[in-house]
Amino acid sequence: MESLLSLAFDNLSSFDHIKIRKGLKQVEGLLAQICLSGPSSPRKKEQSPVDSDSSPPRKVLGDLGSDPAFREFFKLQEGFEWNIAQRLLATLDFLVVRGGDGKYDLLIVNALDLIQGVLLLHPPSKVLFSRNVYMNLLLDLVEPVNCPAIQSATIITLVVALLDCPQNTRVFEDLDGLLTITSLFKTEETSREVKFRLTEFLYFYLTPETPSIPKANAGNNGGPALLARSPSKLAKVFGGGGRSDKQGRERADSESGATRSVEAKKQYVDRYLPGVVDELLKDLDTYKPFGGILS
Repeated sequence: MESLLSLAFDNLSSFDHIKIRKGLKQVEGLLAQICLSGPSSPRKKEQSPVDSDSSPPRKVLGDLGSDPAFREFFKLQEGFEWNIAQRLLATLDFLVVRGGDGKYDLLIVNALDLIQGVLLLHPPSKVLFSRNVYMNLLLDLVEPVNCPAIQSATIITLVVALLDCPQNTRVFEDLDGLLTITSLFKTEETSREVKFRLTEFLYFYLTPETPSIPKANAGNNGGPALLARSPSKLAKVFGGGGRSDKQGRERADSESGATRSVEAKKQYVDRYLPGVVDELLKDLDTYKPFGGILS
C-alpha cells in the first residue's frame, strides 16, 4: 500500500494538471478497493453473464474490523508521511491558487469528494480542520466566485469535517464561517442546488453536538483504538477499541467544554437569518433530514 500511495503522492505534488488528475484517480482507486467487497464467493462466480455487470457488493461498517487492507490503511493514516487527507488538502490549495480561470474546477471537485471519503474512513484526520488555514480554504471555496459544483461539494465537505468534531465547529465559527454560509444563502444569485446544500448544512449545524472523536492509537487488539464514544458504529470495528467505558466518559467530560447547545447555536444563526431558525428547527423535527440520524 505504501508503494501505491507513493506513486499517487508523487503525481499529486506535480505542477502538471494531467499528473494531478492521475494522482486523484490513484487515490480514488485505493479507496474503492477498501470500500468494495473482496473476491466473489463461488456462488457469485456461477452467476449468469447477465448478472456480471451488476456493481460489486459494498462492505458494511462491521466488516472493516476483519479487513486487513482497512487495518493497514488506517495505521498508515496515523502518520504524517502517508496521511492522504493532508496531501489532498495541499493539492486542493494548489489548484485553488492556479485555477482562477476555471481550468481546474473539475479537479477541485474531485479533490473535495476524495477528502470527504478519506475523512469518513479515517475520522481522526478531521483534526486537520482545527487549523485555520484548512478551514479558511474551505470557506474560500464557498464564496460566490466559485462555480455551483465547487460550492456544493465544499458544503458537503464542511459537514463531514464538522461532524462529531465540536472543536472544528468552533474554528468554523471563529472564522465567520456562519456569516459566509448565511450570506450565500441570502444572495439571490445563489443557484438552487447550492441553496439546497446550504439548507442541509443549517439543518446539520442546528443538531445537538457530541464530544469530539479521540485520536486513534494502537489498541489492545492490534488495531486502532477507534472512537470510544458509544454512538459511533466505528467503535466496534476493532473490538471496542481497547478502552473502557469509564475512559470514554472521562474523555467526553474533558471535551464537553468544546460543545455548544442547540439553543446557543440557534441564537447564533438568528443573528444572520432572523426569523428563519424556528422554521428550520420545525422542519428538522418534522421531516427528519439525513434519514433522521441527526434528530
